[in-house]
Amino acid sequence: MSSETTPSGSEIINGLIQLFRYYKTLGDKAMQQTPDENLFVIHDKESNSVAVIVKHMWGNMLSRWTNFLTSDGEKEWRQRDAEFENDISDSKDLWGKWEEGWQCLFNALEPLTDADLNKIVYIRNQGHTVLEALHRQLGHYAYHVGQIVFLCKSMSDNWQSLSIPKGGSASFNKEKFDQEKHRQHFSSEFTNDKE
Repeated sequence: MSSETTPSGSEIINGLIQLFRYYKTLGDKAMQQTPDENLFVIHDKESNSVAVIVKHMWGNMLSRWTNFLTSDGEKEWRQRDAEFENDISDSKDLWGKWEEGWQCLFNALEPLTDADLNKIVYIRNQGHTVLEALHRQLGHYAYHVGQIVFLCKSMSDNWQSLSIPKGGSASFNKEKFDQEKHRQHFSSEFTNDKE
C-alpha cells in the first residue's frame, strides 16, 4: 500500500487484529515474568489483582465476541459483577481464561471482510458499526493490559522491558535507521508475526 492509497477494509481489519495480538503478547510476557502467587495479590480494597483483571477481560471477550455480528455484545448470560470476585483458583485456571477469551476474539475477527465493517452491531442496545465496535474493544483491552503490565512490573524481581528499555533509545533508533525504508506493522517485531 502506498502512502497515497486508502487502506482496504481487509487491511484495516488485519491491522486491528495485529494490534489485538500485540496487546495479548504484552499481557502474556508481563504475566510470564511474574511469580504465580503475585498474580492473585490485591493491593487494597479498591484494587484488582491481575487474576481479576484477566477474569473480567475473559467475561467481556466471551460476551462481546460470541455471535458478534448477530447478537447484542452484552449477553444475558454474562455475570459482569462476578468477574470482579477474586476466585480464580490457580494459574492454570487464569491462563485458561486468558487464552479462551482471546481465542473467542480472534475466532470472531479473522472471518470478517470489507463488507462487514459498516454493519451495525449492538452493545447494550447501542448501535456501533463493526469498525466502531472493534475500536471500542481495542481501547478497553489496551486499558486493562496496561493495568496488568503495571501490576506485574511492580511485583517482578527481574523485569525484562516489553518495549525499548531505559537507556536503550539510541541503539534502538540506530538499528531502525540503519534499515531501508519499508512497510511493516510496528507490532510484528514484538508478536513475531510475519507480514
